[in-house]
Amino acid sequence: MKGIVFTEFLDLVEEKFGLEMVDKIISQSELESDGIYTSIGTYSFSEMLQLLENLSSNTGVSIDDLLLIYAEHFFSVLKESYSGLLESFNDPIEMLSSIENHIHVEVRKIYPDAELPTFIVESRTDTSLVMIYKSNRAMHHFGLGLMNKTFEHFNSSATIILEKIKEDGTEVKFIINKN
Repeated sequence: MKGIVFTEFLDLVEEKFGLEMVDKIISQSELESDGIYTSIGTYSFSEMLQLLENLSSNTGVSIDDLLLIYAEHFFSVLKESYSGLLESFNDPIEMLSSIENHIHVEVRKIYPDAELPTFIVESRTDTSLVMIYKSNRAMHHFGLGLMNKTFEHFNSSATIILEKIKEDGTEVKFIINKN
């Protein structure tokens, strides 16, 4: 997992819960990196899982809710750093349906060894989208949060239904209907 995901996560934890919480969750985790991350480094997903689990147990906020909060934060980072990419789309359905064939292609140019989830578009209209998320990491709520922020970015809204295809969350169907 790319280091930017870790550095931004720890920035969010500091912003929302304080520097002591950052120290606490790092100390409570058994991290090969010792909690020292660079945005261009690559780190084990198990480290992110430990940080999320410890943050959840210390705050009482579920991991799914933490991933939603984190996605909102991460979208603002993407918006600031890669505004040109966002501006190349006219609406949220167009953007979300282009994750695999456009956005991930651009991400791989910056981070060639990034391990990205797969998004398969099952159906698309001007106002709806059905996509399958596949990943060996159950971070579908992070994806859900990014989708919510995508609609917000385009001054729009949607109803997004998440259906787990695999109980462990590594395969999920997103049913998106623009309001």
